[in-house]
Amino acid sequence: MITDDSRCPCGLGEPYGVCCGRFHRGAATAPTAELLMRSRFSAFAVGDTAYLTKTWHPKTRPADLELDPGQRWTFLEILGKTGGGLLENEGTVEFRAHYRQDRRTDSMHENSRFVRVDGQWSYVAPVR
Repeated sequence: MITDDSRCPCGLGEPYGVCCGRFHRGAATAPTAELLMRSRFSAFAVGDTAYLTKTWHPKTRPADLELDPGQRWTFLEILGKTGGGLLENEGTVEFRAHYRQDRRTDSMHENSRFVRVDGQWSYVAPVR
């Protein structure tokens, strides 16, 4: 179980409470596409479907989101990014998300597209 004092799953090395936890609680919003990506990974790790839904673009958001209880997200690698900065409205973040499931380790690789909606970063979909 991840507590505010635990190391944040996003990989930045900060305690969860002052890192992605503040975004999950709504005390702050992610200022860049990369930080939104990291906070979404952490939301998968802690099972925060409300945050995942809230930060998913309304045009691509699923009607219902259920996480696999047997899947444990273990660490995140950021492989590259374009745009997505403080003064930009679009960006991409390429990442590899590692997980454990059924006693085996695996990972998923994606280059994700992000846009600002009403001033806040939102996950759109994988870049095709």
